[in-house]
Amino acid sequence: MKQNQVQQKEIRLGTHGEHYGSWMSNPVFYVIGALLALSVVLAVLSFAVFHITALGVVFVIAAVILLALLLWCAWIRRQYAFGGGGMMDRTHLVVLSHLNFDGQGSLLEVGCGSGALSIRAALTWPDAEVTGIDYWGAAYGYGQAMCEKNAASEGAAARCVFKHGDANKLDFPDESFDAVVSNYVYHNVMGADKQALLLETLRVLKKGGVFALNDEMKPHMYGNMEAFAQELRDMGYADVRLIDTAQEAFGSRRRAAMMMLGDSRMLVGRK
Repeated sequence: MKQNQVQQKEIRLGTHGEHYGSWMSNPVFYVIGALLALSVVLAVLSFAVFHITALGVVFVIAAVILLALLLWCAWIRRQYAFGGGGMMDRTHLVVLSHLNFDGQGSLLEVGCGSGALSIRAALTWPDAEVTGIDYWGAAYGYGQAMCEKNAASEGAAARCVFKHGDANKLDFPDESFDAVVSNYVYHNVMGADKQALLLETLRVLKKGGVFALNDEMKPHMYGNMEAFAQELRDMGYADVRLIDTAQEAFGSRRRAAMMMLGDSRMLVGRK
């Protein structure tokens, strides 16, 4: 694993003009910005037109709160961005560093977004064939064309395939891949049983294959993950453990919580 970490540290994504986006989506800024502008307008109207001081004060307080929220979101966005705080890059490094993969065979990423983790995997293991799937909703502006363009720019296009897919029901037969990874995806799948999503991902993993599945594993969404890890062991999975990625990737749970990922944990092991 240590050799894998050294190899990954030599990889620098996003240095050729690639576009990987950010985990803080544009619509968040648009909504908060619109509410901020509305609060300012209503505050002005309350003071200057309606002469209702109490109402104006309420809208001023709302505007101040929304401005603080907007600045906080901008800070988070900057921390996540490639070329900014680099937290996306660091988290991807942590995920792949815990994947005990020999680089031979095929690797699947569930929820590939802009393709960054899939591309990093392809560059880390030059002999592997990497497949990235995503539903590519409108919120983040990611898409298949973006992933393919980024992979080509990074020199990994020949070994990366990107497809539209659904984490609820993966369009692959049982035991199709030698390794599977995922990073902050399942909590975005609304209404889904998160442990069922994990099992669906593990369904397409070959016997002997390895996995590293990282997410914001809030107990009210995921349930008892220690018990789930034991269930996997009872099913025959080996080396199953939960890693505190809030601590490892972000440096502390407090800093991870400031970026809205304070319950970050990663499930790793071998089928």
